Amino acid sequence: ALSAMIAVGLSLPAAQAAEWLPTVFPGAEALGTVDADTRTTEVVKGGDVVGYVFETNDIAPIPAYSGKPVNMRVGMSREGVITGVQVLDHSEPIMLVGIPETVLDDFVLQYVGKSIHNRVRVGLSSRVREGYENVDAVSGATVTVVVMGEGIMRSARRVARELGLIEDLGTQKATIKTEFFEAASWEQLLAEGAIGQLKLTRGEVDQAFANTPAANVDRASPGDEGDRFIDLYFAYLNVPTIGRNLVGDSQYESLMASLEEGEHAFLFLADGRYSFKGTGFVRGGIFDRIVVHQGGRANQFRDTDLVRLWSLAAEGAPRLPERDIFILRADAGFDPGREWEAELLVRRQYGALDTEFIGFPSETRVPERFLNMPETPVASALEDEYKPLWVSVWEDRVTHIIVLSLGLLVLTGILLFQDWLVKRPKLLFWVRKGFLVYTVVFIGWYALAQLSVVNILAFTNSLFTDFRWSTFLMDPMMFIMWSFVAVSMLLWGRGVYCGWLCAFGAMQELISAAARKLKVPQLELPFVVHERLWALKYIILLGLFAVSLQSLGQAEVYAEVEPFKTAISLKFQREWGFVFYAVALLLISAVNHKFFCRYVCPLGAGLAIPSRIRLFDWLRRHKECGQPCKVCANECEIQAIHPDGKINANECHYCMDCQVTYYNDRKCPPMVVVRKRKERHARQLDSDAEMKTIPIVPVQPGK
Repeated sequence: ALSAMIAVGLSLPAAQAAEWLPTVFPGAEALGTVDADTRTTEVVKGGDVVGYVFETNDIAPIPAYSGKPVNMRVGMSREGVITGVQVLDHSEPIMLVGIPETVLDDFVLQYVGKSIHNRVRVGLSSRVREGYENVDAVSGATVTVVVMGEGIMRSARRVARELGLIEDLGTQKATIKTEFFEAASWEQLLAEGAIGQLKLTRGEVDQAFANTPAANVDRASPGDEGDRFIDLYFAYLNVPTIGRNLVGDSQYESLMASLEEGEHAFLFLADGRYSFKGTGFVRGGIFDRIVVHQGGRANQFRDTDLVRLWSLAAEGAPRLPERDIFILRADAGFDPGREWEAELLVRRQYGALDTEFIGFPSETRVPERFLNMPETPVASALEDEYKPLWVSVWEDRVTHIIVLSLGLLVLTGILLFQDWLVKRPKLLFWVRKGFLVYTVVFIGWYALAQLSVVNILAFTNSLFTDFRWSTFLMDPMMFIMWSFVAVSMLLWGRGVYCGWLCAFGAMQELISAAARKLKVPQLELPFVVHERLWALKYIILLGLFAVSLQSLGQAEVYAEVEPFKTAISLKFQREWGFVFYAVALLLISAVNHKFFCRYVCPLGAGLAIPSRIRLFDWLRRHKECGQPCKVCANECEIQAIHPDGKINANECHYCMDCQVTYYNDRKCPPMVVVRKRKERHARQLDSDAEMKTIPIVPVQPGK
């Protein structure tokens, strides 16, 4: 009977539910009713409610790497302690192959016993943070498990708040310096940030609605895009310097006297074609065009919250026909010391009953000099509930970010001063080999910042679905790498990443260098065959892209043509077939330099396509290159130099070996000619100098 009740209440197969619930709530007798408001199900034991069960997607769906949330079932006691977590569904491509599903089950079990009051962070922290607890991450799936962890804790806290298990955020709030006042004009208050503002043109609003059903409703005519839509100003009036200057002493005192403890007054002013109050407002309703946000809570105003403004008293204030004061009630828990946001909701009706809303937010903060800020705020996990998740991830990986940034800064210096460096080949040799070791060990194995064609497919897919910057900010190492690669492609082409920052490429190059040192015979293909094989990686890329349009998860499966996950992310800890493939490619590189990079790598192909718009070409060439000289073409290990001497930037890995030869006056024929000419000139000068030193004896007549 219990199994059947569980299956109905939780939409699970009876057998699966029967196994799960007793481990979460031992001795549970039955499930209570499903609360439609909180979307939770009560768990009953001995006639009493001992806990609750809910799904994270119903409470706090947070998009993961795939752009879709991971749905989990969570059990929580009445004390706010997590008693069990079960993964129900996900669309994460990184988990579809290579990493077993049981890893996710093991990960979520770490949250059992955690309280909603705990600050939980995934992975090791670079610094000791008081009040924080860490759980182990999953190698190669950082973004996924970080989102999952936040989904568990955020859902549990929201459920606890809605059920009344917790009352407040447990933080000390700032108080207002009620005795402090300075006379200030409109411009002074605006410049200090005491007055927030949001200015929109008709064109900006049209652009926001461009991809909605209301795109053509009330659209600006050609030439009218720059017309004012609204100039909105807003301010927090409880502060004497702000309130008294804006509304005058008389109305300020009357307003403050009418406020109950914990209530706050906000001034909204506007001019333009759009009203922040709206014409559809009726008594008993709410103002549905303005929202005040703080700490993840959205607060709207009702008719009983409206106070008419007699007049705007600030010196130099513009004429603003729409002006009203709104009262935020005490239950909002507003803290004047924290940042808050005013959002204007713009509505367009495109059918008899169909309406489209788009919000335009603007953030502001009360200047701290008007406030008594808490000296020792009480730390609480609930305080971070609505903090952007990616911010916490970046805070926890400060050391990784610094080391990676320093490495990229060094590489930038190498590229900018390459002409100086290539004239010192021995120094370049050790700099390059050292950087390649750094790439393998730190960027690849330690920081797990190896890029993949999957990243390109996921980014492209998000543009067609629901693009969120926050999704890509979730992994700071990957975000920094992609940002640097984007800039380097624009300046120098794809070769900077493929030749310096790709961990698997660096592994191949180091193996190739060792093989050449050991005089292992090299197998080089004729240029005509080599040139045709270039196309293979582009064909692979197009195939993966086509599959990703249908299913990103399936494309991830086929993307195993890249051995990056095996060799870098999982450090060869996989099934033997994947390991054999990765090792085989590395061994081939011992006899054919970077075989995989040249002919198979879809990531390289994906980078080569946008690299065609690069701005600079810093690889120098002589007019004799290719005709007749072919030294560089014969020595280029990547075979990116055509027989005619032209460097194919789409295939070049920017190793700069050809630049070393370019300046070598013992190897490069044009430079040899220049050197010999200089030597002849020097010998001629020496000969002339010797002639000048021979004494001339005058010959006497008759002698």
